[in-house]
Amino acid sequence: MSEKSLSIAHHYHQRTKYDPVTIAAKNKSLDWNKQPIPFKEYKIGQVFNLKSYLSEDADITFDPLTREWERLSLILLCSYGLTAKLPTMYGSYIYLRSAPSAGGLYPAEVYLISRGTAILPPGLYHYQPQSHSLIRFWESEIWSDLQVACFDHPALETSQLSLVTTAIFHRSVWRYEDRAYRRICLDTGHVLANIELSCAINSYRPCLIGGFNDQKMNDLLYLDSDQENVLTVIACQDLVNSPAEILNYNTALPSQIDTNYPQLFDGELLTYFHQATSIETAENLSSPTQVNGQSLEDKYNFPFCLKVSTKTQPIVWVENLIGLENTMLKRRSTRSYSGENISLEELKALLHFTYQPQDYSDQGLAPSPDYFDLNLIETFVAVSGVNGLDDGCYYYAPKAQELRQIRFKNFRQELHYLCLGQNLGKDAAAVIFHTADLHQAVAKYGDRTYRYLHLDAGHLGQKLNLVAIYLGLGVSGIGGFFDDQVNEVLGIPADEAVIYITTIGQPS
Repeated sequence: MSEKSLSIAHHYHQRTKYDPVTIAAKNKSLDWNKQPIPFKEYKIGQVFNLKSYLSEDADITFDPLTREWERLSLILLCSYGLTAKLPTMYGSYIYLRSAPSAGGLYPAEVYLISRGTAILPPGLYHYQPQSHSLIRFWESEIWSDLQVACFDHPALETSQLSLVTTAIFHRSVWRYEDRAYRRICLDTGHVLANIELSCAINSYRPCLIGGFNDQKMNDLLYLDSDQENVLTVIACQDLVNSPAEILNYNTALPSQIDTNYPQLFDGELLTYFHQATSIETAENLSSPTQVNGQSLEDKYNFPFCLKVSTKTQPIVWVENLIGLENTMLKRRSTRSYSGENISLEELKALLHFTYQPQDYSDQGLAPSPDYFDLNLIETFVAVSGVNGLDDGCYYYAPKAQELRQIRFKNFRQELHYLCLGQNLGKDAAAVIFHTADLHQAVAKYGDRTYRYLHLDAGHLGQKLNLVAIYLGLGVSGIGGFFDDQVNEVLGIPADEAVIYITTIGQPS
């Protein structure tokens, strides 16, 4: 297949691969004096301070309005709030948040749109994590405009609040150049996982919307689309004040497939690619099959391979999910591992919580939370140090709940190489790879599928993060790797493009 016959999604993926021969030429020295500020501030607007609602006595609050503020405050804090402030040797500070971000660049922003509730008048709000507050920067009723921009998505009919995530591209481009789009979508996926879980803790049902008119959504929030763009919309159904029947709606719509793109120079690729994945109208776009459904069988069933059951008892997150809430607020990315083993039961727990949500419904979590299309995501696990499990590369079959071995070998040195020489790959006990068949995905959702794949992979990766921290393990995501060599070394089928890597191990 010639390069020009590839869609822009394929072209972008090929152009932004890391390769051992060319990576040195891609590295550039960073001017740390020009590192983008990871906060967007609105100078004018009505401020709603949320800090005062983070009371330790929240569970015994009886005033209905105060309780509403407490719920909203916790959702935003757990989703994308500041959780630590670390001084640097230069007199400045590093701010850590409840969601991880590649390079600590935090390209995502979170907005709230109110239809009009007991505590929030209609209008547009921006979440200011540096002060844990909401600022109302537009005071008119715009819910009907939101519905139009989202093609009258049915979840908006039964919701009074909607969260919107955007991305300020240059924050990540400063360091990762055109490959930054991958990291931006992964980082936003981390936030989506936090929104899913924090909403469940506070009795909301978040309904994910990925198919919308991009320009109308940008205009609705008064964004400069050369700098900042909407990536997701989440309708939040209040299960306390206006409970509605819980339904799974379509989360994704396809875009066109662009094979007629111009010659794109470095620095132009990311912006063009994002614009090429936009949607203008839902008309004349065929609805993909099984948008939010699940296929009945796992994709790979290798003959004569070792099969290990991963069925286990659900993690107990303590009453009112307080264990989960505390974990979201203390989550940190691990900087180094000791190289010691983890147990097979710990690996089972990681996979079980991430991929078997139906087993957590009795604890108050959604049995079928929204993703864009998990049928397109596959999972492989490179095992280097798991007690009770042979070293090697395994395919994780979520339907059958088993690991299927595809290569028998200890890959520590190879993983060190594949992860760009990062010791996290070498010293981890297990390395989890999320992959996708790009040809199949583009055929289903057009070029916009690239957003969906990375958002879903980040969503899964964040769940792995939270379980690992809860179990006392170390965890760190890796978005930089030698793309093609991963498949060759580990024996992963060549059609599977590697989307994201999560390393798990004993922290040093």
